[in-house]
Amino acid sequence: MAVTKVEIRSGAYYDSVVLMQLQRALADLPGVIDAGVVMGTDANKEVLQQSDLLTEEAKTAQPDDMLIVVKGEDETAADDALGKVDSLLSRKRGEGVEAAYLPKSIEAAVDMLPDAQWVLISVPGRYAAGVARQALEHNRHVFLYSDNVSLDDEISLKKDAAEKGLLVMGPDCGTAIVNGIGLGFANRVRRGNIGVVAASGTGLQQTTARIHQMGGGITHALGTGGRDLKEAVGAITARQGLQLLIDDPASEVIVLVSKPPAPSVAEKLLALARATEKPVVVDFIGYTPPARRMDNLYFVSTFDEAAELAVSLAENPPQPEPLPLEKFAAGQKYLRGLFSGGTLAFEAQLILKEYLPDVLSNAPLDPSLKMKDAVVSEGNCIVDLGEDEFTVGRLHPMMDNDLRIRRLLKEAEDPEVAVIFLDVVLGDGAHLDPASELAPAIADAKAIAADAGRYLEVVAVVVGTDEDPQDMDAQITMLKNAGARVETSNDVATRYVGKLIRALNPTPESTAEKLPPVDGAFLSQPVAAINAGLQSFTDSVAAQGAEVLQVDWRPPAGGNEMLMAILMKMKG
Repeated sequence: MAVTKVEIRSGAYYDSVVLMQLQRALADLPGVIDAGVVMGTDANKEVLQQSDLLTEEAKTAQPDDMLIVVKGEDETAADDALGKVDSLLSRKRGEGVEAAYLPKSIEAAVDMLPDAQWVLISVPGRYAAGVARQALEHNRHVFLYSDNVSLDDEISLKKDAAEKGLLVMGPDCGTAIVNGIGLGFANRVRRGNIGVVAASGTGLQQTTARIHQMGGGITHALGTGGRDLKEAVGAITARQGLQLLIDDPASEVIVLVSKPPAPSVAEKLLALARATEKPVVVDFIGYTPPARRMDNLYFVSTFDEAAELAVSLAENPPQPEPLPLEKFAAGQKYLRGLFSGGTLAFEAQLILKEYLPDVLSNAPLDPSLKMKDAVVSEGNCIVDLGEDEFTVGRLHPMMDNDLRIRRLLKEAEDPEVAVIFLDVVLGDGAHLDPASELAPAIADAKAIAADAGRYLEVVAVVVGTDEDPQDMDAQITMLKNAGARVETSNDVATRYVGKLIRALNPTPESTAEKLPPVDGAFLSQPVAAINAGLQSFTDSVAAQGAEVLQVDWRPPAGGNEMLMAILMKMKG
């Protein structure tokens, strides 16, 4: 007749891998029908209930008790199995990384392995924050795999770490790759020139695995934990990780992966990403980007797209065009757009939103940005000269350049104007030779600025084809000879103008938002780590050739809350 026997070990702690191995070893013993080895949490008791292993005695186990249940074919088989628990535990804990002595605390482990840059933590969530604080006290970066850590603890840990120039990856951070060594559940990938920051563990794994499969390679892949991009946390770890990769010369392409961040957090991250010339592939899953591309930012919607684009950019990195900032005089900062095409002017305003805080217009995107007087320019503005106010009793500016030429020369006299932006629309019905009138005016405008000791950038977007009656190539040549920068794409022209004006008006970074720097020297050093929790993490790091030390961690005060509080007070 089957008999179920229970053993409860108070204050005994073993990581979940050891418990799983013990359970399997007990179940394989002769005469054993089934076995369960868990910590005595309510959730674990429910699992035992489903397997018909939860006895009345087992129900009395506390969350910090190790609960061992054996169902034997008879009482002798069950008793024999329980009698073998200690020998099986000794064997399981002795497997893996060889160690003559396992330190009992983070402090002792640091003394034994002073070169360790990392402390890996996978202890139960109720203790994890305390272990993480011990690691930070010893100035070690933290890889925090444990879940069930409170949001308040996460915020506190990350703020404390940031002040020390340290990383806290997690909680609930499943994976990372540092200098070729995988932490947690990382895949084995080749080294390369692509760096990754991810708030998604499996997202990081899928992206790095696909980069490897597509022939690319990884410098570092830094996990943050899923809550890092919530507004309350403020992407502290993501911003630290992104800055590390920006500063890392080996990381030539950067990939950002996460579920949709809070809008304010996305703004911070994207602003930081745009401050570098490195290409940054952004996969905020489910996020609606403002554009498919914004300068060095490339927005994608799937892991495969992120990996494919990152590999392509890594093989053929784009060369950023230098801006002629040194040519401008002090005080030159404004854009003046003089458009004949209303929709071109509208699109230009839409694109410029990505670069400039406010662009005024007589035909604005937002009524609050309407110019007081369309005849008098102010700040950065785009004027649609085809609006009714300019065409009463006058030909449309696509046919008559007179009004635009007058406005062009007037803008050139303004000492605060840096860029004048024009469209030149060709085709049937338009002016038969617009450049013959606009080019001399452009040359005169640039001369006016030069005589006053200033530089004036004139950008013209030519809309047309080689079959138009105006001879598109001849029009472009005339405009270029007059000193204009000519594009045939309104998007390209507007983005160039936006980058230039933004660079001439740098926005000082808020000191409240700026995080203390993290010394990135550890990224190029051989990885050495201390592991508290799952021994399988120790085994994995050691198997990859890195130095690692397992801590023989136990809950403080046997998990007794009152005694734990007393110990904390004694430690100050």
